[in-house]
Amino acid sequence: MFRESSARFSISSVLSWSAEKGGRRVNEDVEPQSGYTSPPPGAPVKRLRFRLPDLPEVRQFAEDEARGAGMPEEAIGDFVIAVNEVATNAVTHGDEQAYLRTWVVNGDLIVEVHDEGAWKPGPMPGAVGGMGLWVARLLSSDLTLRVGSGGSTVIMRFPGKG
Repeated sequence: MFRESSARFSISSVLSWSAEKGGRRVNEDVEPQSGYTSPPPGAPVKRLRFRLPDLPEVRQFAEDEARGAGMPEEAIGDFVIAVNEVATNAVTHGDEQAYLRTWVVNGDLIVEVHDEGAWKPGPMPGAVGGMGLWVARLLSSDLTLRVGSGGSTVIMRFPGKG
């Protein structure tokens, strides 16, 4: 079971740490966007359809997928926080139902969250909430956001085996 205490960063510490750095801190491990838009042919893909009340199952699914991909224990908490933030956004700001897919490419765990809602811009300056994508970006190796008439899709990449 996921334990928040196992995370390298809590959301509040990430937010305050970034604010100390001028509020524009990016992930030091940032790499060019991965371009992962779909699983490679033949790759095993795990799927989960969820709604707002299902977020505890989303977190457990994420934790199980991280362990299955061989993610180091000390990285699983951050992974679950990032997935939870994006999944929560999908069912609170997007559509009432969303879809999560995971697959592994070259040892990295890829997570895709899709909702069919209309895109809404990010938080206004000084806002207390609305920073889920930003937090997920800090915690992932790569985050790609695609929006269009078919909804919003967030694809994140995380190092798998340590």
